[in-house]
Amino acid sequence: MNENTIKGNWEQVKGNVQKKWGELTNDELDQINGDRKILAGKIQEKYGRAEDEAEREIDEFERSY
Repeated sequence: MNENTIKGNWEQVKGNVQKKWGELTNDELDQINGDRKILAGKIQEKYGRAEDEAEREIDEFERSY
């Protein structure tokens, strides 16, 4: 899955994103709107992750989706 796939399927994917990163609010999911950079930023902010760690988590999520 690539960024375009996430963005194109955001309505289907965001439920799984919220399951994985439960601290993200519905408003934040709407702001993210499939944008990987915004998602990574929110993960860093909410979970105190480093940028590379957040990116790694997203990569793992994409592989499992």
